[in-house]
Amino acid sequence: MARLQRRLADFAAARDWQPYHTPKNLATALSVEASELVEIFQWLTPEESARVMDDPATAHRVTDEVADVLAYLLQLCEVLGIDALAALDAKIDRNEERFPLPGDG
Repeated sequence: MARLQRRLADFAAARDWQPYHTPKNLATALSVEASELVEIFQWLTPEESARVMDDPATAHRVTDEVADVLAYLLQLCEVLGIDALAALDAKIDRNEERFPLPGDG
């Protein structure tokens, strides 16, 4: 993860994009890319959506949009100083407390 974040930062630095990589802009770009991912699934039935990776052209689009979402999320985390994996681990811990298994509460 750190290697990919460094690679993204180096890519942006080489193009002098850092002035544009503010938290607001990165969060906006993340939302746009997530919407582009949603657009692929927009009118599919649940069954069609489960088979979306069967078509090579659609699979390529889905893969690219997932990569874009992850790239902007990692860049946002870098700018804000968030350890994405630690944040996810802590969130899972909180969810396990909020939503105990049946019979545990």
